[in-house]
Amino acid sequence: MQKSDNAPINTDHAYWMRLALEQARLAEAVGEVPVGAVLVRDGELIGAGHNRVITDSDPSAHAEVMALRDAGKRQNNYRLPGSTLYVTLEPCLMCAGVLVHARIEKLVFSTNDPKTGVIATVDHAFERPYHNHQVVVAGGVLAAESSQLLRDFFARRRARAVHSRLPDNN
Repeated sequence: MQKSDNAPINTDHAYWMRLALEQARLAEAVGEVPVGAVLVRDGELIGAGHNRVITDSDPSAHAEVMALRDAGKRQNNYRLPGSTLYVTLEPCLMCAGVLVHARIEKLVFSTNDPKTGVIATVDHAFERPYHNHQVVVAGGVLAAESSQLLRDFFARRRARAVHSRLPDNN
């Protein structure tokens, strides 16, 4: 997952968010809510993950956590200072806490989560004075694409639910 020696360092937020969207599509392909994340440090991809809560029967297997687990194993450290996490959906409270504990330098998210997003929508968790680490935040990167992926996923899920409740006319 590291860049090759002759590859240019890419600091473009859209580039990294596209990689996170690829992770989100992997989640969608196995029936998970399509959220993906990648962790970058010094222009190198050091971790990647997507939602696996159903697949792993693990309520903590959110995309952010999976990317941090991947990076922690690769870096042999649970602290990941100087890194930027790119995630396709605004993090929940659990994930916000994990980002603080891992000492993530910057969070870049794609679209707001009106139900459980605690970075900029429902709450502003990183602005609490009791945190011993501050995470810099940027939002809205490729928001339309990420939002559409989620809307399409939930529309298909609702359609299947309605279809399964319809009486059989045979």
